[in-house]
Amino acid sequence: MGLGKQSQKKTIIIGVLAVSIVTIVLGLGLGLGLKKDSCPPGPVVPHTSCRNRCYEPYDGDVPGCRCDANCEETNSCCFDFNDTCTLPSEQWECTRLRCGEKRLEKSNCHCSDDCLSAGDCCTNYKHVCHGERQWVEDECEDLSAPACPASFKRQPLLLVSLDGLRAEYLQKWSRVIPVLDRLKTCGTSTPYMQAAFPSKTFPNHYTIVTGLYPESNGLIDNVMYDPVFDASFSLSSPEKDNPDWYLGQPIWHTAQYQGLKSGTFFWPGSDVNVNGSFPNIYQPYDGKVPFEERVFTVLKWLQLPDNERPDFYTLYLEEPDKSGHSYGPDSGGLVQSIQGVDKIVGQLMNGLKQIGLHRCVNIIILADHGMEETSCQRKEVMQDLVGDINKYWVTEGPFGRIRARNKDTVIDPPGLVANMTCKKPDQKIKPYLKADLPKRLHFANSRRIEDVNVLVDLKWLFERSPGSLTFCAGGTHGYDNDAASMHAMFLSYGPKFHYKTEIEPFSNIELYNLMCDLLEISPTDNNGTHGSMNHLLRVPFHEPTFPPEQSSPDNCPLESLNPPAVSLGCSCPGMHENVTNSRLNLTAEEVSAAEKQHLLFGRPRVLQPDQAYCVLHQEGYITGYSHTALMPLWSSFTIDQPTNLDPLPPVMPDCLRADVRVPSSKTPTCDQYESAGNLTHAFLYPPNLNSTADEQFDALLLSNVVPMYPEFKKIWDYFHRSLLKKYASIYNGVNVVTGPVFDYNYDGRYDSPEQIQQFVSGTNISIPTHYFVVLTSCKDSVLPASACTGELQTVCFLLPHRASNMESCKSSQPEAQWVEDHMWFHQSRVRDVEWVTGLDFYQDSSRPIPELLKMKTRPTAAIQRQQ
Repeated sequence: MGLGKQSQKKTIIIGVLAVSIVTIVLGLGLGLGLKKDSCPPGPVVPHTSCRNRCYEPYDGDVPGCRCDANCEETNSCCFDFNDTCTLPSEQWECTRLRCGEKRLEKSNCHCSDDCLSAGDCCTNYKHVCHGERQWVEDECEDLSAPACPASFKRQPLLLVSLDGLRAEYLQKWSRVIPVLDRLKTCGTSTPYMQAAFPSKTFPNHYTIVTGLYPESNGLIDNVMYDPVFDASFSLSSPEKDNPDWYLGQPIWHTAQYQGLKSGTFFWPGSDVNVNGSFPNIYQPYDGKVPFEERVFTVLKWLQLPDNERPDFYTLYLEEPDKSGHSYGPDSGGLVQSIQGVDKIVGQLMNGLKQIGLHRCVNIIILADHGMEETSCQRKEVMQDLVGDINKYWVTEGPFGRIRARNKDTVIDPPGLVANMTCKKPDQKIKPYLKADLPKRLHFANSRRIEDVNVLVDLKWLFERSPGSLTFCAGGTHGYDNDAASMHAMFLSYGPKFHYKTEIEPFSNIELYNLMCDLLEISPTDNNGTHGSMNHLLRVPFHEPTFPPEQSSPDNCPLESLNPPAVSLGCSCPGMHENVTNSRLNLTAEEVSAAEKQHLLFGRPRVLQPDQAYCVLHQEGYITGYSHTALMPLWSSFTIDQPTNLDPLPPVMPDCLRADVRVPSSKTPTCDQYESAGNLTHAFLYPPNLNSTADEQFDALLLSNVVPMYPEFKKIWDYFHRSLLKKYASIYNGVNVVTGPVFDYNYDGRYDSPEQIQQFVSGTNISIPTHYFVVLTSCKDSVLPASACTGELQTVCFLLPHRASNMESCKSSQPEAQWVEDHMWFHQSRVRDVEWVTGLDFYQDSSRPIPELLKMKTRPTAAIQRQQ
């Protein structure tokens, strides 16, 4: 019993102790816990950066700098608040600080880790954040194998305009424009592209996208008046948005009509409802939109889904034109502006590389015109020349146009031109009736072109009255488009263009056809010559062919050696008629020899319908004689390099005879010219080029005669007498084709019989408006024209046939003082001659047609006068 009680007692003691221990432990734990809760917190690390904290709500319990929207008011922002939070909404590039940033809603572009998948990275994201090289740092690539995403059905075309970037800038400032210089090196470029006249912004931009000269595309200037609309157009007026001003079919419509899409980030006409529609995507013009935003937007368009993505794009930048106007073409401000656009083009190329399209997109970067220095001290004043100017409205500047001040005022355009011509020594302006302007300008065939136009010397300006032209210092454009300072830059790059290639200059009217070829669509009718730009392309899309002849020659056989029974009033003392006429009866071998010598590149084809003519062969020349016009359509002959430059001897006097191969009903009479009053006859082929009297007789024929004003004949005779041998010497022999031109409606195309307005008095013999000359020689001047197997070169003239030579202020002096200058001012392209005559040359030259078209369209600025 005693032991049991002791054991029970021990158990109770152990239980009490256990409970006590548990109680103590619980008490200590609870006590310690409460004590811990009552302790003050440890030190908190203060904020020192806005990295991933931009615009977080302000928390006053957190020490350090702030990143909320109001931190600037209290001057408590973190040091990097501006760089990290503010600048992304103002700038368009990544910095090292921004790499891996938290995406910000207001950023222009992003540098976050997800920006590539979102397609909205800044264009230098991979370069700055991943160490990849910029596009300009890469080696030139031969893009013979395009690398486009599988979803791209065709290679996109991007057309970029850098307004007013004179061609010369690319060479002069190449060291400070590395991106443009790289594109020039790696792609296809030209020393310059000739702008259309007038060398102004809207006319040339619209020419580029329509292939039409300003006289045909409707935009003859940045400022103009339409007498039918009785309205004026300017870049700041509501009329700018009136589609009735815009003619032709811009390429974005050509693309849309053939199932393609277009996106335009500014281009003259692209935000106007032309032809009843807009591009698929377009931006209404707003010059305040940053250049970077324009590039970024185009890059976004390139990443659209297949059913939304455009095939053709435009991008327009106002610089360096604005700086050129403000500071002049040779200024620090101008250099800064071209550095700025070079940076923008660099962003474009980096962006294309970043989205994997730099080996896919075909890019054309160009300008609309150049820039020339001006000064307020160099102005010609209309009022100083003509006195009273109250009835005139004058468009001032580098090119002038004059009309009546209002519809009720009548002015005398020919009288005004005469009153402004050669009024003082060293005059800096020259007035013209629009029909008399050089054909190379293609500036007449529009009701919006005033009757009186004023060409202005480079660096000078034309104003109505003293001080009326207020913007005169700095730079401007609009001068003669042959001037080097008006030339525009052109670069192209992409898989369809040649690699590291420089081509010869060309005119911007050829670009529309080229761009259609790049898009693989068919162009609508335009002023360009399709196929003339094939040499830019690795694989040409269009293969041109010769136009078919519309009127084939008839035969003009010599049926009798006797002159016609009907008297033609001709006489030629000292000539043995039968003997001389027998020289016109060439054998087949003699005909072949004459053609081999004088039709070096084939007989000109006649594209005029219903033209009755025959080909007359002589030993010294060959003529296409028109039974319809009663005069030669053309005359062709070849002059070898002469041994001396002595002028040709005088033409045998008092001799003009009938051509026994031509029926008397199809020839003029000699006395018709004798009674023509202010007209005389002249020879298309110079008889005095022949060395013997017999050979001269071969050319003293009515079939070699054309009507001429005596004053113009001074020009023609000097050309025959002195310049033909000079050019044959310079070019190592030349083939010469000459003939009359009829363009009374001054549209640059040959007239129909109904359109011809003036005739030799008392006859149905038409008076030409111009005479043409086409000189062809070998581009390799080591080879004579008669043995040329390579490329050809040409010099052409379209000489206005007028009763007065007052256009030249030196016309009272000997012809050697002024005729050649006058002729070169009226220089033209082969294509201009073909259009205005209805002839087509070189069809038998055995040369590739694209090569011939390149030669025919070679701009006049690229054909320099040689002494």
